[in-house]
Amino acid sequence: MIVILKPNPNPDQLESLKNWLLGKGIQIHTSLGTSQMILGLVGDTSTLDIDLINALDIVEDVKRVQEPYKNANRKFHPEDTVIQVGNTQVGGGTLTIMAGPCSVETEEQIIEVAKAVKASGATMLRGGAFKPRTSPYSFQGLGAQGLELLKLARAETGLPIVSEIMDTSQIKLFEDVDVIQVGARNMQNFNLLKLLGSQPKPVMIKRGLSSTYEEWLMSAEYVMASGNEQVILCERGIRTFETYTRNTLDLSAIPVLRHLTHLPVIIDPSHATGKYALVAPLALGAVATGCDGLLIEVHNDPAHALSDGPQSLNPQAFDQLNKKILSLHAFLKEQEA
Repeated sequence: MIVILKPNPNPDQLESLKNWLLGKGIQIHTSLGTSQMILGLVGDTSTLDIDLINALDIVEDVKRVQEPYKNANRKFHPEDTVIQVGNTQVGGGTLTIMAGPCSVETEEQIIEVAKAVKASGATMLRGGAFKPRTSPYSFQGLGAQGLELLKLARAETGLPIVSEIMDTSQIKLFEDVDVIQVGARNMQNFNLLKLLGSQPKPVMIKRGLSSTYEEWLMSAEYVMASGNEQVILCERGIRTFETYTRNTLDLSAIPVLRHLTHLPVIIDPSHATGKYALVAPLALGAVATGCDGLLIEVHNDPAHALSDGPQSLNPQAFDQLNKKILSLHAFLKEQEA
């Protein structure tokens, strides 16, 4: 249920309403917009009398929310969420470019790539330390050592770091990671989501291989219901009958999620296609469709990468692409003005 208040509500009446709701076991999430305040009510609201609340002087309207996700729902939070990460932000009109290798391999590799992507305009460094691989014989990442190398690259470049957590047992290792990524295979690892909700770092949730929008948003809800409202959604393609590409990138997720939620939306064209030649057109398509950012794999030597080399751009190709991306984004911002 949401309670839309009239402009400049009487503070005493507002406090009285909140205390009454809390006394009934209702959680209250306050969203303060440019002209209105909205109270998002979470809990068993079936016993609340809508007519009674609607009759209050400070209340403009009361509506029941049918969707099972509450905190992630745009009805609860009409304005877009903006997440501060280091000296940059995700959302709020900013185009966030997260770039780097699929896997951290050596200190020289990650620092070289970090310097290259920063010079090309990337605002965050992505890199896998723990890697979920389909085959048990594939490179699984450097683990804790990989995170330490990412931190060295951050110290060299100033770029915030993004890396994927695999298990609840790793949470201590990620205390100094700027954005914690939840991979597609862990999107419904509810114990992990609840744990990430109890810590303060931003969480980026990748869409599951066959997940619906509602299931995806319910995963975000797990994190938010546990206290952490800094959630980013990442579309990385879903499994369909097509086999030419690694997955099928769902760009319609951008306008759909814009309607359903206030959370930022990132697009990963690298994992979606599995082919480096397709990364650029889909990245540009995602920007044109209105995404908040891109997650792009960049490797200094893709032919010899220990994981996902075929979908990785080299630094030169990334530089050319990012110039187009930033130019397109700037043009679209001008058209909105």
